[in-house]
Amino acid sequence: MSTATMLPTLTPKDLASDQEIRWCPGCGDYSILAQMKKALAPLGIPREKMVFISGIGCSSRFPYYMNTYGFHTIHGRAPTFATGLKAARPDLTVWVVTGDGDGLSIGGNHLIHAIRRNIDLKIILFNNEIYGLTKGQYSPTSRPGTKSKTTPAGSLDRPLRPLSLALGADATFIARTVDVDIQHLTQTLGRAAAHKGTALVEVYQNCLIFNDNAFKYASDKNVKSDNMVYLEHGKPLVFGKNRDKGIRLNGLEPEVVTLGNGVTEKDLLVHNESAASPTLAGVLSRMVYPEMPECLGVMRCVERPTFDGQMRQQHEMAVQKKGKGKLEGLFASDDMWEVKGS
Repeated sequence: MSTATMLPTLTPKDLASDQEIRWCPGCGDYSILAQMKKALAPLGIPREKMVFISGIGCSSRFPYYMNTYGFHTIHGRAPTFATGLKAARPDLTVWVVTGDGDGLSIGGNHLIHAIRRNIDLKIILFNNEIYGLTKGQYSPTSRPGTKSKTTPAGSLDRPLRPLSLALGADATFIARTVDVDIQHLTQTLGRAAAHKGTALVEVYQNCLIFNDNAFKYASDKNVKSDNMVYLEHGKPLVFGKNRDKGIRLNGLEPEVVTLGNGVTEKDLLVHNESAASPTLAGVLSRMVYPEMPECLGVMRCVERPTFDGQMRQQHEMAVQKKGKGKLEGLFASDDMWEVKGS
C-alpha cells in the first residue's frame, strides 16, 4: 500500500469536537475556528498527531472545540508547554493559540524565546486589542486613546506590534490576516502549517462587546482595499479599489504613491518574503493605519535549523558516543559531594 493511500481523509466536520462553543454571538473567534478546520483537513495529518495548546483568555477555549489532543494551560505559558511537548514528541504537529493579552503581557517573555529558538511550533495570536475574558481592560496592543475600564480617559501607552516584536527575535515566519477574510485566513493558516520552524500568525479579530469595529478599516469591503496591502512574493506592492496606488521606498521609509504621471509598478517595492535580512519585513510590519496602509499576508518565510531538530541531533550523537545510559547513573555521576556535620 502506498503512503498516499494510507493518509487519513479528514473533513472539517471530523475536526469538530462535541463541546458547546461558548463565545459571544458574532465573535471573530468562530471564523478562525472554522478556517482552522478547513486548513488542517486536507493535510493528511491524523487527529491524534495534532495538539492545540492555549493559555488563558477567550481565544484559549480553542482546544476544547477541536477534535484533537489539547492542553488548556496557565496564563501566558502556552509556548513553554508547547516547547516541552514538541521536544519530547517531535512526531506531533503542535499549535499554540493565544491572545494579545495572554501572549504579549504576562506571556511576552515566553513568546519571544519560543520564536528565537525556532522550535517547530505554529502560534496563532488572536489580536482584538483588548482583554475580553476579564471584561474589557486595555491590552498591550490597544491603540492610544482606547477607552476601557482601566483607561477611562484613553490609553496613553504606545501599542506593542506583535510582528515587529517577532522580527526582533529573528522570526523565520510571520504573517497577518483578518478574521472575516475567510479565503485569506485559510491560506495563511495553511502556509503556517507547512513552515518548518516557529510560525507566528497575527489575526485581527473583532471583539464586538468591548472593542467593536477596531479593525473596520481592514474588514469593511467598502474601504479595506484602500487601507490594506495584500502581499504576494515577487510582486510589487499595489493596492487601492482601482489598483492605482502603491508603496515605494524613500531610503528605508515607505511612502504611498499614485500610479501614473511617470510612476509605474517598476518604481514600487517588490515583496520578497524569503529575504535573508529581516529589514524589509520590519518595514512592512511597522506600516500602521491610518498613516499608512497595513500589510496582510506572509511578511517573512525563511529556513533555519529548528531547536527541536538540533536537540535531537545532539541526543543521537551523545547516544552514539556514550550509549543510552541509565537515569540512576546520571544522578550518581560527576559533581557529587558529601556534606558532613561538624
